[in-house]
Amino acid sequence: MSDAPTLPAPVRRPPDAGDRRGVVVAVALGIAALSFVGVYLLWRVFVDTLAGQQVENAAFQGALYGQTQLWRVAERVLDVVSVGFIALVLIAAMLIAVLRRRWSLAVQVAVLMIGANVTTRVLKTWVLYRPELGVEASYGNTLPSGHTTAAASVSAALLLVVPPRIRPWAAVLGAGYTTATGISTLIGQWHRPSDVVAAVLVVLAWTAIACALVALTPARASTATGALRLTADRPPTPATMRGVVAGLVILGVAAGASAAVALSHTWQNLDDLDARAEEVTAYLGGAAGVLMASCLAFAIMLLLRQAAASRLPRG
Repeated sequence: MSDAPTLPAPVRRPPDAGDRRGVVVAVALGIAALSFVGVYLLWRVFVDTLAGQQVENAAFQGALYGQTQLWRVAERVLDVVSVGFIALVLIAAMLIAVLRRRWSLAVQVAVLMIGANVTTRVLKTWVLYRPELGVEASYGNTLPSGHTTAAASVSAALLLVVPPRIRPWAAVLGAGYTTATGISTLIGQWHRPSDVVAAVLVVLAWTAIACALVALTPARASTATGALRLTADRPPTPATMRGVVAGLVILGVAAGASAAVALSHTWQNLDDLDARAEEVTAYLGGAAGVLMASCLAFAIMLLLRQAAASRLPRG
């Protein structure tokens, strides 16, 4: 027999928590950057060009058809959104984070809500402008939509702070509430479709930034075990996550396809946009675009929030 020493088999080291956090942070910041690029492109195409203004003006005028009946519902949805409402939800979201002993999460929620709403105000008032290109119904720059930003940021804040088991359903409710608010602003002719989609992108950007901050915060080791651990603090089942994300993505893609068809049709008929059929087509296409943006944005937010939470505890 050989007297040569036996070398131990190499041990494969598990992925480091810092490595995982780095990937999540990089992806989150990349999504934030792309979202802000998307806001600029929406302004550049639909606000800064004659054709874009004409297409959105057709959607704006299309809101007049059936407005009397729809406005009864839309007005109630929009009446909810106010400075007081934002402040109340911000306090409630921070309180939930504190009760769950997630002190840093309370700060991150404030970063999300304040950052998104201030960014929308700054972009709309001081950064972006609406050139006068001879298109009617021009009321100055309205991109991004403040009401939609408020609704989406409130929904995103709750998605951040609710226990893991509830997150998928918070994403579904958030997408629904954001869509309802955005379409309500179209019904009331408060905003154009690009304003609403831009607002959703602003909130997506700040949610991604908040998720990056979550990923950079070391997780607390749980002191509860077995039956003492709250059911709500357990992660959602893989089937639930897959079902919710797939549902949001499928609905978003379907709505996006409808919006693309309507948009391309309207864009190819710029000389006939005064016709009722063209205005209704543009209007419905804009509403479909709002649904697309809300569903896809909240699917991404949900995935980012789950990824940010899946870091190793300190120690």
